[in-house]
Amino acid sequence: MRLFTTAEAADYLRLKERKIYELVAEQEIPCTKITGKWLFPQAELDAWLAASLSLPRGLKAADPMPIVGGSHDPLLEWALRESGSGLATLAEGSEAGLARFEQGGVVASALHLHSLSGEDDANMEALQKRGSFHDTVLIAFTRREQGFLVVAGNPLDITSVKDVAARRARVAVRPRGAGAQLLLLSLLHRADLSLNDCAVVAPPCPTGPDVAQAIRVGRADCGIATRSVASAAALDFVPIVWEQFDIAVRQRDYFRPPLQAFFNFLKSDAFSARARELGGYDISDAGAVRRAP
Repeated sequence: MRLFTTAEAADYLRLKERKIYELVAEQEIPCTKITGKWLFPQAELDAWLAASLSLPRGLKAADPMPIVGGSHDPLLEWALRESGSGLATLAEGSEAGLARFEQGGVVASALHLHSLSGEDDANMEALQKRGSFHDTVLIAFTRREQGFLVVAGNPLDITSVKDVAARRARVAVRPRGAGAQLLLLSLLHRADLSLNDCAVVAPPCPTGPDVAQAIRVGRADCGIATRSVASAAALDFVPIVWEQFDIAVRQRDYFRPPLQAFFNFLKSDAFSARARELGGYDISDAGAVRRAP
């Protein structure tokens, strides 16, 4: 993240420094104060400018692509298809998907973020701390069971991240910013460990099923993914945590027919049956609004 000083922000916005200070005093510009100095994140300034853009009469802002970006999930992928929504998926990880959503590249983003402490509602916090998400609705999709995928029989007797490090188990990791990778970093942090203490397999696996494949072919001994991925790959599963999996969407896009078709489908018997079949899902709050602007 690039941070501007007051002088740099003034130059970037083509304003005088005095005007920048006036905007800060009026709480009209995104900024943060660290050790007595005002700093201005470039991404927030760009979003602030875009939000205040005036368009000529009759000209509408470009619609975002009909894609749900962010995290991969088997139940989500199935529901988007079976709901008839016409929405595609772009699985590139929670943080990358949220960044693309912030810039208007996708109509929605699926996320399951984790803080290092593991105590916060990280999905909610990510939206609340950025002014560019002021108009974003957070919809509950499901709670998912995450854990370690291991070879059938769990020959290394892995029960925790401490076992992974102590036994030098080859661990398949996810790309930086993926929810499962954030969870791994959180587990390591709370165990007073780091990735350097683990035998990490390269390259990173793009999705949970790729983690499962790495284990099945013997390239890795373990990796973090959902119970549904473990079941589909006939691997053993060591449960770690139930996590919140949400969909972020702009308020102006919430009532678009494709998204409404998808959200309405979450109340169907077919969706409930599929969740039970895959395993490791709690869909009791599916479709509920967790955060409104």
